[in-house]
Amino acid sequence: MGVAFDFDVVVIGGGHAGCEASHAAARMGCRTLMVTMNRSRIGFMSCNPAMGGLAKGQLIKEIDALGGVMGRNTDKTAIQYRRLNSSKGPAVRSSRAQCDKALYAIRMQEDLAQVSNLSIHEGEVSDIILTDGTVSGIRLSDGSVVRSGRVVVTSGTFLRAVMHTGEEQSEGGRVGDSSARSLSDGLGALGFKLSRLKTGTPPRLHKDSIDYSKALAQPGDITPVPFSFYFKPERFPVLPQINCYITYTNERTHEVIERNFGRSPMFTGVIQGIGPRYCPSIEDKVKRFRERDRHQIFLEPEGLNTDEIYVNGISTSLPRDVQEQFVRSIEGLENAEFIRFGYAVEYDAIDARQLKATLESKDVPGLYFGGQVNGTSGYEEAGAQGLLAGMNAALSSLGRDPLVLNRWDGYMGVMIDDLILKGTDEPYRMFTSRAEYRLLLREDNADLRLSEIGFRAGLLRERDYRMFQNKCERIATLRSALDAASGGPSTEVLQRWLAEQGHPLLKDRVSLSALLKRPEVDVGVLNALGLLPEGVLPLDPEVAEQVEIQIKYEGYIARDLQALEGMRKSEHLALPPDLAVDEVPGLSSEIRARLKQTRPETLGQASRLQGVTPAAVANLMIYLKMQGSGRGPRSHPQ
Repeated sequence: MGVAFDFDVVVIGGGHAGCEASHAAARMGCRTLMVTMNRSRIGFMSCNPAMGGLAKGQLIKEIDALGGVMGRNTDKTAIQYRRLNSSKGPAVRSSRAQCDKALYAIRMQEDLAQVSNLSIHEGEVSDIILTDGTVSGIRLSDGSVVRSGRVVVTSGTFLRAVMHTGEEQSEGGRVGDSSARSLSDGLGALGFKLSRLKTGTPPRLHKDSIDYSKALAQPGDITPVPFSFYFKPERFPVLPQINCYITYTNERTHEVIERNFGRSPMFTGVIQGIGPRYCPSIEDKVKRFRERDRHQIFLEPEGLNTDEIYVNGISTSLPRDVQEQFVRSIEGLENAEFIRFGYAVEYDAIDARQLKATLESKDVPGLYFGGQVNGTSGYEEAGAQGLLAGMNAALSSLGRDPLVLNRWDGYMGVMIDDLILKGTDEPYRMFTSRAEYRLLLREDNADLRLSEIGFRAGLLRERDYRMFQNKCERIATLRSALDAASGGPSTEVLQRWLAEQGHPLLKDRVSLSALLKRPEVDVGVLNALGLLPEGVLPLDPEVAEQVEIQIKYEGYIARDLQALEGMRKSEHLALPPDLAVDEVPGLSSEIRARLKQTRPETLGQASRLQGVTPAAVANLMIYLKMQGSGRGPRSHPQ
């Protein structure tokens, strides 16, 4: 007789990864429990009051396309939208939104409260319980036991967390919240390799103490683009939109910081954890970039009804008196009043090379990990991992095939592939440059890439899936109409417009699709000139953008798709978990060591390991064929 579990899936943590994991598992039909140390902090934005950014916007769009909640809650609480790289090609455009920090957590908690099958318990997890080497539950710090065959760890920055401000230290993953010590010890006892990482946060200033006349106003987009494909409020944007502001450090700021390097726990050896390379503290920036006479600072309101201003760009662990000195040396901040001082957080993270592409442990069946515990930084990276970990825990509980996203499926796939193959010795941050096929992985087509998968998995709502199908039909209709309609020398309105704009006139009749390949022509121009057929009007901006990109970049897209074919062939050729690496002929000792350390699941993963040569991949393939190895895990649940 089998064990009667209390819950199908248990999620440890209520941050962005925990919210997505809990929502996904419960929505997919599993009895789900979220365990959090502080119920009121569920969905709380611990640091920056913003969502998205370069490559991060793509992650949020992918979360939304699969049926997650981060995108729609961003749209419910955004107070400024900006599309970054809007003047560049679609491959690198990314959306960012300033949010009302308090309201974001409230809306997330409201959303989770409405999810059937989801229970929330306030407490601290001290241990993961195994039965015959497989997860069978968790133990809480009060000694009580919750039985479950699937556990998702999304503990964020709380594992043995220590906060630093100058010489002062205190336990906790953020101000007002305690540290999770027991769970860290428990994971170590299970054989997980733990490393120390560091993150930091800047001071918060009182809004009325800032002289905004000395700063540059940074307004949002006139026509903002929502994050969610499926949340369609009656009024958009939902909330009033506000400005952020820009100012800069100066030589006097840098002098104050340099004088006090000896009081920074980063430079005195007190902090052992490694911080994020691409989001360094202000003292790290001053030390590493001595040739720069100023650094940009963004003054970002934390909400519509709060006095707090987040000073983006000066994360610091310097003592309070030093923070006061260098902040007040900055133009516009001469009379700044501190609501909260900046601090650094050191915490434990696992080596993600111990995980499968599903984010399940390779050694402990039923145990999944998502978010900063895997060595990443950022809400968006955390949410994406939490979503996939929660979905896979649910699929496993339901006896269904796992969900594996590859590098060509989305930024999620790129991130997870990077983590499980390379690990990280510093907090991992997503960039568009990490994706080889970023023209295929645009934020505008995330729904076209992933919503079918989300629906088949049981996460994307049926009404949202119907919206998706309708959009696909409208895209096909507009594309067909542009292929069928044409313009030429006799199209007076078009010729007159081309002449007025100083562009070459048409000498032959061409389809509107061919005309769209011209840089100066877009769907809006064709509509304004009255050239679009009645059947595609009124024009949907989302549909128009999608068709226009597909046509203008058709050649580049076709090239990338062709390049993918070779990669796909080897990607799913499975490597057995007990691969006898020492028996594979022709491998160097270095390559054998890397294969043993990482234990790649497929030949494609092995080919991306550092130092693994094409000859070594060929030897592995020959060996697998001789052994009669089967196919690898399916990419998508059936």
